[in-house]
Amino acid sequence: MAVLPDDLSSALDDELARHPVARLTQSVDRLSARYRQGDAAASPILSSDVDVAAYAGYRMPATYAAVHAALAEAASRAPGFEPRTQIDVGGGTGAAVWAAAGVWPSLAKCTVLEQVAGAIGLGKRLAAGAGLPAVRDAEWRRGLVDPAAPAPEADLVTLSYVLGELPDATRAGVVRWLAAKAGAVALIEPGTPAGYERIRAARAELIDLGLHVVAPCPHDAACPIAPGQDWCHFAARLPRSGLHRRLKAGTLGFEDEKFAYVVASRTAPERPDARIIRHPKKHKGWVALDLCTASEGLKPAVAVSKKQGQRYRAARDAEWGDGWPVD
Repeated sequence: MAVLPDDLSSALDDELARHPVARLTQSVDRLSARYRQGDAAASPILSSDVDVAAYAGYRMPATYAAVHAALAEAASRAPGFEPRTQIDVGGGTGAAVWAAAGVWPSLAKCTVLEQVAGAIGLGKRLAAGAGLPAVRDAEWRRGLVDPAAPAPEADLVTLSYVLGELPDATRAGVVRWLAAKAGAVALIEPGTPAGYERIRAARAELIDLGLHVVAPCPHDAACPIAPGQDWCHFAARLPRSGLHRRLKAGTLGFEDEKFAYVVASRTAPERPDARIIRHPKKHKGWVALDLCTASEGLKPAVAVSKKQGQRYRAARDAEWGDGWPVD
C-alpha cells in the first residue's frame, strides 16, 4: 500500500474538515465529470476554495501514490542519482514534492509552479507542518506551463497529470521545455490508452533530445507496443479513509491508481533485462509473465515452471512493474 505520510494525511484531514461534506462531494462530482471529458483545459479547472479542497481530498492520495511509485522505481535503477533540487510544474497542492522528498532524502530545495492561487494556498498550509525540510521549506510560485518562459532548471523536473490538460499541438514543445535544463524528467499520466499515448509521444521526444529512459522501459528503443492495440501502464494500491470513500462514493477500503509514466535522465541508468508489464498469471506449477525486453521487444506469456526452482519462486513473488532477468 502507498500510504500518505502521517503529517500530510493529518493536515489534509484538517483542511477538508473546514468544508461541509455535501459541498465537497458536489465539487468532486463536477471535477470528475470534467476530467472524464479528456479535453484540454481552456481555463483553470479549480475555480473555488471548495474545488481546491475537494481536488486535494479526491486526487492527492492517488497522485502521491502514482508519483511515489514511479520515482521509487527510477531511484532503484539510478542509485547514483541523488537530486538536490526539484521543480514540480503544474504541481497543484504539491503531491509530487511530498513523493519526491520521500524517495530522495538528498532533496534540499523544492519548487512548485502552479497557476491556481487557491491550490498554492492549500499546498502551503499542508506543507507547513511537514517533517521533511524539503517539503516544509518548498518555494511556491504562481505561473503557467509556458514554453515561452525560461525553462525550469533543476536536478529533477516533474509533471504529473498535466499533459492531458494541454492542447495536443503544444505537448511536444512542453516536453522539450521541461527537459531543456533538467538533470532528469518524470512525466506521469492516467493509466488509460490516451494517457499512455501521451507518455509514448513524450518518451520519444525525450530520447530524441539525448536523454536515457530510466523507468519503466528496459531500453531506449522505440516502444514495441503497436499504437491502438494495447497500452503500457502500472498500478499503485492506496488505502481510502472514511471521508475518501464518501467523496468517491466507494465501498472498498482501498483503490488501485493506474498510471502511465516515463522517467528520463541525461545519465544512462542500470536497467533490467525486461519489465513485467501485466499482472503475473499464476497457475498450478507455473507462472506466465508478460515482458517488455531490451533485446526482443514484447514477449507475452513467458512461462516459468516449477522445475526452474529459484526462478519459479521469484516469479511467484514477482509483481506487475518489476524488473525481470531474461534467460
